[in-house]
Amino acid sequence: MLNLDATFAALADPTRRAILARLAQGELTVMELAAPFEMTQPA
Repeated sequence: MLNLDATFAALADPTRRAILARLAQGELTVMELAAPFEMTQPA
């Protein structure tokens, strides 16, 4: 059950959901993924 809790906790973050939505549309590089968000590449 802990693994499921961690999954839902990760999906609670709107930025992570947006990244998943972008990936669902096709492959992207890390730079392409990070571009619309105010974050550094290692984040």
